[in-house]
This record gives sequence, C-alpha cells and structure tokens, in this order.
Amino acid sequence: MQDFLLFSGTANPDLAAAIAHNLDHRVSPSRLERFPDGEITVYLDEPVRGRSVFIVQSIASPVTDNLFQLLLFVDACRRAAAGRVTAVVPYLGYARADKRHGRREPITASMVATLLQAVGLDHLVTLDLHAAQIEGFYHLPVDNLTAVPTFCDQLKPRLSPGTVVVSPDEGRFKTASEFARRLGTTVAVLQKQRETGSETKVVKVIGEVRDRPCLIIDDMISTGGTIATAIAALLQAGARREIIVAATHGVLVQGVREQLSHPALHEIIVTDTIAQHHPDWPQLRVISIAPLLAIAIQRLATSESISDLFQ
Repeated sequence: MQDFLLFSGTANPDLAAAIAHNLDHRVSPSRLERFPDGEITVYLDEPVRGRSVFIVQSIASPVTDNLFQLLLFVDACRRAAAGRVTAVVPYLGYARADKRHGRREPITASMVATLLQAVGLDHLVTLDLHAAQIEGFYHLPVDNLTAVPTFCDQLKPRLSPGTVVVSPDEGRFKTASEFARRLGTTVAVLQKQRETGSETKVVKVIGEVRDRPCLIIDDMISTGGTIATAIAALLQAGARREIIVAATHGVLVQGVREQLSHPALHEIIVTDTIAQHHPDWPQLRVISIAPLLAIAIQRLATSESISDLFQ
C-alpha cells in the first residue's frame, strides 16, 4: 500500500508535507545544491531502484528555476533506476503560452512537455490546467484534476442566498456551470471584446445579476486585472456589492493587492498549489488541495482508478 517514495522540490514544501501527512507517509530526503556560478543540482538521499516515485513540485515563481529542479529530479530518478516516475505539478507554469499570437514566438507549454518527456517522465498529475489542449502536448498519461469540488465544499455553507456564479469569459463557462450545479445556483458570463493586443473590454453581462451577490471563478489570479474588470462590469449591471472570487492558482504578482482593493470584494479564495506569503491580507483565504492530491497519489501507487476525482 505504501510502497512508493514521495520527494519534494523547493517550490512548495509545505504542500508536500501536507500530502505526506494525509497519506500517513513521509517526504523522502533530498538535497538541492547551488553552485557559485548559479548552477543547481539535486541529490536523492534514499535509494529509488525499482520503486514508484512521486515528485511534488509546482512550476511557480521563480518559474524557470523550479522547472529545472523538476527536470533534475526526474533525471536523477531515471539514472538511479526508479521503476516509475510521476511528477505531481499542482501548478503547471508556462501553461498560458499554449499557442502563438504572432509568427516569431515559441509555444512554451509545448516545449515544457518536450523537456519533461525527454528526461524520462512517466506520468504527469496536475490541477486545473489553463487550457485543456495542453494535455495534447504530452505523449504520456496526464491526469488534470480539478479543485471545483474542494471549493464547493468550502463555499456551500457560507454563500449568501441567490449568489450567481460568474465566468470572467466564455472560456471558463463550463467550469462556472459545474460550480453552479454543485452550489445549486445560476451562471452569468462576461462577454469581452479585445481592444488591443493586451487589453480587453467587457461589452455585455449575460445572465441575471441585478441585486444578487456574485462568485467570480477562474483558474488563476496573476495581476488581478481580469477580476478587477469583472467586478466593475458586474456592479455596473446592478450586482450587489458582495463579491467573492475563487481561483485555483494564486499567482498573485506584485501589485495585485492594490488592483483588488475594491470594497465590494469581500473575499479572495485560492488553493495552496502555490505557496502564499501574504499574512497581512485579510481578504485572502487559502484552502488546501493536499487531501485531493493524496488520494490521487495513493490510488496511482496501487494502480486504482482516479476517474471520480475529475467529477
């Protein structure tokens, strides 16, 4: 039952520890060494020969450093004759670069897939990918789990009656509909029009939001610009000044707090796919997806189905 090894990179060791706690397991020892010229390497301080290995490492800031750590872990496991190597990547960085917007730019999400496969990864477990087609970049099993049930379990007893689930664009409508189904409510969607190469404008709120509180959902919050635009559009459409935001990945770059300082925004909920360091931000609440990932790891380690975790 517990015949597997769990390693953690430095991106989010607290999440790895929480996963291990839920599994009644331990995080296997490893070391990261940084050389004076900036090079890094990792050492596995436990034999992996013939064993099933899970590596927990989000590709979050510093993104390239954490990606390279993951590549080093996989390569080290392969060269030490691990039986099977699974990367548990709660936040898959570079996922927004899933297509070209011009002729002279890379598709970085595809390149990341190529790198992970080149070093010998067997299986990828991730959470709420930015775009579903990213799975097609991989020629290995990809399990893209969802935090929707985790969010809904937390939100259902706390939401005001009549709360509307709001998709910030047409691309998140399917996820918003799943939120609404689980919460027993309705959906609204914001229709956008691109103004410039980097700016969009909400031209229409589709759905009834007047005099109703709103729950805006998204896969990530980075600069906060999308959420700020959504709040303004909802209030202009007559929504109650009682708005909650739920996003799986709290990228939360510098300046996001100022962007989301609107008095109508009561709470921002993210998961711990990315380590958070905002102790003085009272509106920010972090919920853990460690139990979900622990169940997935336990079942994968024993070759059981995880299909119900996608529902």
